[in-house]
Amino acid sequence: MTANPATTVRLSESELDEIRTLIEQRSAILFDASRERFFSTRLLDFIEEKHLASGTDLLRHIKSSSIEYESLLEQLLTQETSFFRYPAVYEALEKRIVPEIEERKFWENPRVLRIWSAGCSTGEEPYSIAISLCEALKFGEAWEVEVLATDISRRALRHAERGLFRNRTLQNLDPQKVDVYFSESKHGYQVRPRIRKMISFAQMNLIEPVYVGKLDCIFCMNVLMYFSEERRRAILQRFYDALEPGGYFFLGHSETLSNVPMKFESVVRGDCRIYRKPAAVAAQIASKSLAGGSL
Repeated sequence: MTANPATTVRLSESELDEIRTLIEQRSAILFDASRERFFSTRLLDFIEEKHLASGTDLLRHIKSSSIEYESLLEQLLTQETSFFRYPAVYEALEKRIVPEIEERKFWENPRVLRIWSAGCSTGEEPYSIAISLCEALKFGEAWEVEVLATDISRRALRHAERGLFRNRTLQNLDPQKVDVYFSESKHGYQVRPRIRKMISFAQMNLIEPVYVGKLDCIFCMNVLMYFSEERRRAILQRFYDALEPGGYFFLGHSETLSNVPMKFESVVRGDCRIYRKPAAVAAQIASKSLAGGSL
């Protein structure tokens, strides 16, 4: 029996550097030294999947086919996730932030609430957001609600749009809410149409200067780490500009805003990394609604 060539492949430092450079040049995504083990493991998995014999073959393979390059990028970027991955974040969204926005926008006509899930992966995050909005707004009959969900991976977006999930991704969700927001089938749990209609999915690389309109909240959790410092600053500036005065910005629990020119206000509690774009009127209302300062 002939051995699978990938089992003996060893990627040299120069090959890893060349692949890293190619990805950064094409997609502005950076895999730095802190993720080197993950990076090389995923590359070897791809080599095995495609029955390639060496790092040189891999480079030739992805340079000659945009489809294969995108397939590799998706394998590198798609991460395991779950509904309500950071429970404290969604509790803050439902119980503190949405009521504050609701009070601040009470006299607007129409009353519009827009949230962007930037780097939504396979969809658990935007669906978690939508469920939190329904809980806070009682299904939002008086509101125009839109959750914009974007990701660079078309494969992840196809999964997200189907709205069909395995049981283990729902482990952080109360069983009663599973019954309300999902229907069970032999293939898993299907998001109910009312929730699905709240979300618009679109393929997007965050470095692209695409206008998304004004937003009340932006979620960008565990995504900015894939960009260089210069790119992160540019993306954060776009986020800041896109937020309504008093709008909120959500990071992953291990991320922070540092050395950025934008004047975000830190609103932190526990594992939350939540920031707010200042606004005098919004801050006055928020100070009353949030009852006690930080979330």
